[in-house]
Amino acid sequence: MSKLSFRFGRYALQFHFMIWFLILSQILRIIFFVWQYDEVSWNIINVLRTLLTGLFFDIGTITFVSLIGLIYYAIMPNRWVGSYVDKALISFFTTLTMFILVFTFFAELTFWDEFKTRFNFIAVDYLIYTHEVVANIKQSYPLPVLISGVLLLTAVFLFIFYKLDAFKAAFTSKASFKSRIKVLGSSVLIALFFGFFICNYQAEWSSNRYNSEISKSGIYSFFAAFRNNQMKYIDFYTSIDKNKAFKIVKNKLIDSHSEFTSNGLSIHRTIKDSIASDEKKNVVFILVESLSGSFLKEFGNKENITPFMDSLAQKSVFFKDLYATGTRTVRGMEAVTLCIPPTPGQSIVKRPDNQNLFTVCSVFKTRKYDCNFFYGGDGYFDNMNAYFGGNGFNIYDRGRGSVLSDEIKTIRNNINDDEVTFENAWGICDEDIFNKMLKVADAQYKTGKPFFNFVMTTSNHRPFTYPSGKIDIPSGTSREGAVKYTDFALRELFQKASTKPWFKNTVFVIIADHCASSAGKDEIDVANYHIPAFIVNLPEQYNQKIEKQCSQIDLWPTLFSIFHWNYQSDFFGKNVLDPKFEERALMGTYRKLVLMKKKKVMILSDQKKQAFYTWNKTDNSLKSIPMDQSFLEETISWYQTADYLFTNKLLK
Repeated sequence: MSKLSFRFGRYALQFHFMIWFLILSQILRIIFFVWQYDEVSWNIINVLRTLLTGLFFDIGTITFVSLIGLIYYAIMPNRWVGSYVDKALISFFTTLTMFILVFTFFAELTFWDEFKTRFNFIAVDYLIYTHEVVANIKQSYPLPVLISGVLLLTAVFLFIFYKLDAFKAAFTSKASFKSRIKVLGSSVLIALFFGFFICNYQAEWSSNRYNSEISKSGIYSFFAAFRNNQMKYIDFYTSIDKNKAFKIVKNKLIDSHSEFTSNGLSIHRTIKDSIASDEKKNVVFILVESLSGSFLKEFGNKENITPFMDSLAQKSVFFKDLYATGTRTVRGMEAVTLCIPPTPGQSIVKRPDNQNLFTVCSVFKTRKYDCNFFYGGDGYFDNMNAYFGGNGFNIYDRGRGSVLSDEIKTIRNNINDDEVTFENAWGICDEDIFNKMLKVADAQYKTGKPFFNFVMTTSNHRPFTYPSGKIDIPSGTSREGAVKYTDFALRELFQKASTKPWFKNTVFVIIADHCASSAGKDEIDVANYHIPAFIVNLPEQYNQKIEKQCSQIDLWPTLFSIFHWNYQSDFFGKNVLDPKFEERALMGTYRKLVLMKKKKVMILSDQKKQAFYTWNKTDNSLKSIPMDQSFLEETISWYQTADYLFTNKLLK
C-alpha cells in the first residue's frame, strides 16, 4: 500500500482521504439497510442501485469537501513542500476535516434514529437553534462518550493513513504545474457538474422511501435542504390557471352559511350562523407535542399510557379521523392558527413578513378577547415569538434574553425561576406551563374580559424527561413515559381548573401538533398523520365522536359553529358538523403535498410530478391507481391558492 501512496505522490493523502470517505459512507448505508431490514427492498437490483446511487452522490460530496485542499495543493510552491508550514497546515486541516466528518456520521445515526431520514430541512433548522439542540443532545446521549469515540476513531484513521505512508508521500513528493492544474481543473468541473446539473431529489428513484433515503448522501442532502428551504409553488409544482384554481376551491368552501365578499382571487367570506350568538366562552387551547393517535387506547393502544385522554374521548367532541397537516410543530401551529393547507418549503410560522395575518386570533380579537401564547421554552426557537407576537398574541415564555423586534407590538412576559419545578432542553415540564396558564387565567378572569389562551407543551419530546415520581415509568427512558406524563399533567390541569370560578364558562381544546413519527416505506405514511382532537367542557348535548375524515384546519371553523358565531373568514377549513361537509384531509412534508379523500390519495411532488394511490388502512400501504384528472385539479387548487394568497400578501 505504501507503493500506492507514492504513486499518487503529493496527492497521496488526499487520495486516501477521499477513498476513506467513500468506504465509510457505504458502510453507513449498509447500517441503515440492516436497521430498516423489514422495510427496505432487498431485491438485488434495488440494493445495487441504492449503493451505486449513493456512491455517485458521495463522489459529489467529497469533491466539494476536498476543493479547498486541492486549491492549496495547486498554489503551494514546490520549494515549500515538506516545510514545517506545509506539514502543519496539511496535518491540522486533515485532522479537523476528518473529525468533522466522523462526527457527522455519528450525527446521521442519531438523526436517522429520530426521523428515519437523511439530513433534511429539520437538520438545517437545528443548526440555527443551537442552544436547544445541543442541550437536547447532552440530555439524550452520553456526549462525553460520543466525543471520545469520535476522537478515537479519528486517531485510528489518521494512524492508518500514517502506516500507509500517505503523509510521508504528501510531504516528500512534488507535483508538476501541469498535473496540479489537471487535478484541480477536473475537480472543479465535477463540482460544477454536481452544482448545476444534479439535484438531491434525483436520489429518490425508488417507490420504497427507505431505499431512496439511503441512496442519498447526508451532507449533500443537508446543503440541498439549506438551499431549497423556501419553495414557490408555481416554480416547483404542477399548476393550473389561477382563476380556475380559485373557482374550484370556492366551490369546495361555499355552503349555506357562507357568502364570498369578492369575485376575484380571494376566499374571504362572511360566515353567518342562523342562531348568531354573542356568547363569549373562554377558550384554553392546548397543542400537544407529538401526540400520535396510536398512543390512545381509543385507537387500539394496549399500554394504557393515556387513561385521562381516553376518558375525555367519552365526554367531549372527539375527532376520530382527523389528520395533521405536517410533521413538525410549526406546521401544526400554522394549521391551527391560519386554518390553511401546508405550503411547500418552510412553514409560514418561519417565513418573513408573516405578521398581521388573518388568524383565529383575529376572530377572537373582534370579540374583545385577551389572547395569549404560552411556551415553556424560549419562543425564539422556530420563530414562534415573532409569529405569535406579530399576530396579536401576548407572549409567555422561558426566554433567555432574546427580544422581539420593534415592529411587533405585543407584551412579552418571562416565566420566572420560582414558577419552574422541572426543566429540560426544550423547556419547562407540562405541569409547570399549565400552572402558569392557570395563574394568568385567574388574573384575566378578574378583569372581566374573556380569554383565549394557546398553550404549547414540550414534555413529549426527546430526551423524554419529566419530574420523577409522577407516573410509573422512570423519566428519560422512553417515549411512552413522556406520553403518559403529558396525560398525567392534563389530568392535573383539569382537576385544578375545575375549582376555578371561570371553569364553567371555559372550553378546552386539545389537539396534537403532529405525530411522533412520519416515517414509512411509502412516500407518504398516511397512518403517521392521524392525530386525536378533543373539544371539552361544552354542554353535554354536544358531546359526540365524529367519524368524518377531516383535518387540523377544520377544528376552529367547527368550534366557531358550535359557538354560533358570525365572523369574517380567510380559512380553508370548514365546519365538520355540517351535514354536507365533504370528507378530506390535507397533509404533506416540506416537499410533498397531499389530498386524501376517504381511501384515495393524491401526492404532488416538486419537479411538477404527481402520483395517485389508494390507501389500505389495514396495512398502511399505498397502491398506485390510474390518474383522476378531476381529483388532480382539486389537489392542485388547494395548494396553489393557499400559496398564492400568502405570497401575494392577501392573508393580511
